[in-house]
Amino acid sequence: TALIHAIAVLVIACPCALGLATPTAIMVGTGRGAEAGLLFKSAAALQRAGAVTTVVLDKTGTLTQGRPAVTDIVAADGARGADEILRLAAAVERVSEHPLGEAVVAAATERGLTLPAPAGFLALAGQGVSAEVEAARVLVGNARLMEAHGLSLNGLAGAVERLQGEAKTPMLVAVDGAVSGVIAVADRLKPGSAEAVRSLKALGLEVVMLTGDNARAAQAIGREAGVDRVIADVLPADKAAVIRELQADRASGRAPVVAMVGDGVNDAPALAQADVGLAIGTGTDVALAAAPVTLMSGDLRGVARAIRLSRRVMRTVRQNLFWAFFYNVILIPAAALGFLAPWLAAAAMAFSSVFVVSNSLRLRGVKL
Repeated sequence: TALIHAIAVLVIACPCALGLATPTAIMVGTGRGAEAGLLFKSAAALQRAGAVTTVVLDKTGTLTQGRPAVTDIVAADGARGADEILRLAAAVERVSEHPLGEAVVAAATERGLTLPAPAGFLALAGQGVSAEVEAARVLVGNARLMEAHGLSLNGLAGAVERLQGEAKTPMLVAVDGAVSGVIAVADRLKPGSAEAVRSLKALGLEVVMLTGDNARAAQAIGREAGVDRVIADVLPADKAAVIRELQADRASGRAPVVAMVGDGVNDAPALAQADVGLAIGTGTDVALAAAPVTLMSGDLRGVARAIRLSRRVMRTVRQNLFWAFFYNVILIPAAALGFLAPWLAAAAMAFSSVFVVSNSLRLRGVKL
């Protein structure tokens, strides 16, 4: 009799259900994510995504289309004409890889302007670019660049402020030590960006927009997108520091879990610093390598889907673990007291494993 009871206890205590509880849910959840265009590179990323409290969105190429276009050219009084300002600025920007510079070159090309080759090109991170064009020193960039060279805005301060209020990025153009004009460039929101932000806020998350643009233009884009908070004038090298500051912010009484969403080379450090980094699949290889989660398409609505999937997977894991522990806690004493024959213990053990696997497989039908 004692041997029969011992066999029943050994059969019931077999940790099959417990060993299947987490890996089956993670495996099925990862597969379901892949079907929805969400690539989780690790189980830790899938688990962590559901605990996110703050989502930081890079602006250019993530919230916006990443294809800015020239909208306005304003010349200073007594300065060169609009086409000449555009021609000189485009000549400098033709060797730049910045999206705003590409927009200036595209506008000049559309107007049929001839662009001379620049000499001594210099790019200043977070400020702009400079080069010599036809023996003239040309600066193209923001107000910080002009201040660094001790240049006044030459009566263009009002135009710059107006353009910023219209969610446009003003690029000041200085020729031989005098500001000659301002070129406004706008990058519109992606079609699904506002909906994606609403979905994230519906999940109870704080949504933050991070950009190197000036505060006024950034606030205008932020209002259009519906984000909770805008952090502007951030240099590319400082993005990771901003993420660290958000992670250290305990105003709510608990440590926030910060997710970063980006697509560019300068987003890579921030993606690596964040608790969960999500890279836009249409972005750069560096960003894709730095982030543990990849949104295979450029659709920002995938961020909310990834978080919903993570929460559903972790809920399934908890259900599986509860069943596995409950099963052992109830049936091991029953087997030890002789209330459970070995064949019944074997059937119960098999049923427990089948239950855990079946519960995990339900994730295949979850709607994201």
